[in-house]
Amino acid sequence: MIEELLPESVVAVEMLGDEAIREAPLYPEEAALVARAVPKRRREFSAVRACARRAMEKLGVPPQPVLSGERGAPRWPDGLAGSMTHCEGYCAAALVRATDLASLGIDAEPHAPLPEGVAEAVLLPSEQQRLGRLAAERPDVHWDRLLFSAKESVYKAWFPLTGMWLDFMEADIELAAEPGRRHGTLRARLLVPGPEVGGQRLQVFEGRWSVAHSLVASAVVVPHP
Repeated sequence: MIEELLPESVVAVEMLGDEAIREAPLYPEEAALVARAVPKRRREFSAVRACARRAMEKLGVPPQPVLSGERGAPRWPDGLAGSMTHCEGYCAAALVRATDLASLGIDAEPHAPLPEGVAEAVLLPSEQQRLGRLAAERPDVHWDRLLFSAKESVYKAWFPLTGMWLDFMEADIELAAEPGRRHGTLRARLLVPGPEVGGQRLQVFEGRWSVAHSLVASAVVVPHP
């Protein structure tokens, strides 16, 4: 799912089903981070890092630990940019050489409605209005969950460039669907000063989304100017 949403320069590795919930070997430094975690958390943590190490190998980079930095963001080897995601029965990692992209973010979620009350807490009124129109046209897609995923991808692409928190209400995201297809594009307009990349301030992030395998997935890429 994720790979088809990303440019060819990005390497994505995904696990679906039983493979995504099987505990994988960890480096000692990684194991220390989840030593007190519940088994489910350890399985997710290790499986997504197994994806990341396979992606490193595909890029010709020696596999190595993926530790957590500020706000839990993954700390990638020098020269790489990347993102990881996991949900029930699925995990993925996407990596790219930092010379090819400034940043990227990926996210996957169950294809189901958001829990009661969550939409009002994370979606702007303008977004809710647009989702109402999309739902009337395409009731087969849980647009609220898809927009939540897109906001997660935007944040994951934003944070490595800024080192700052981005609130759900600080990006106005518009989704577009291709006729008759369960995939399309996303455009996020930042409502706070955007990051500077190559001397240019970016106020818009763009990406793609898809729905398959009972999941919604989104990906955002930030190119170099």
